[in-house]
Amino acid sequence: MDHDETGCQAAPEGPILCVNNCGFFGSVATMNMCSKCYKDSILKQEQAKLAAASFENIVNGSSSGNDKEPLLVGSIDLQVEHIEPKPISTPESNPSGSVECVDTKPKQGPSRCTSCKKRVGLTGFNCRCGNLFCATHRYSDKHECPFDYRSAGRDAIAKANPVIKAEKLDKI
Repeated sequence: MDHDETGCQAAPEGPILCVNNCGFFGSVATMNMCSKCYKDSILKQEQAKLAAASFENIVNGSSSGNDKEPLLVGSIDLQVEHIEPKPISTPESNPSGSVECVDTKPKQGPSRCTSCKKRVGLTGFNCRCGNLFCATHRYSDKHECPFDYRSAGRDAIAKANPVIKAEKLDKI
């Protein structure tokens, strides 16, 4: 039996991409849009209808008791997310003619040991001298550390144990 005889429609041969080119698949039920784009388009249509109705009320100067105006029985709960626009530098706004990306960071190379230049990745050890070392050179005696641990220890002990002196008593 053919699908024409049964009244059934043939299914599309392959998946249909969203017409907004967002990368998701659409369906015929949602006007060839994905579910998110379809919801966004419905929300925009409702907002446009409400804006047009309020604009007509302002232009015509009609009151809420007018017979021509549609009455809303229920309340409409709209949840709109505010999205901050990102500044994009364009060739027109840049006088030097070169396009620069503001948000990109300079690309850093792999983390390496300061002594032997071995790649350490996430397992590198930061020393108090401010350098990064591998497991072999992590100790201060293995990499000739310039940090003065002795004076740092003295300062920490002096700060933790302040000198306590009793006030002198007046002799009677």
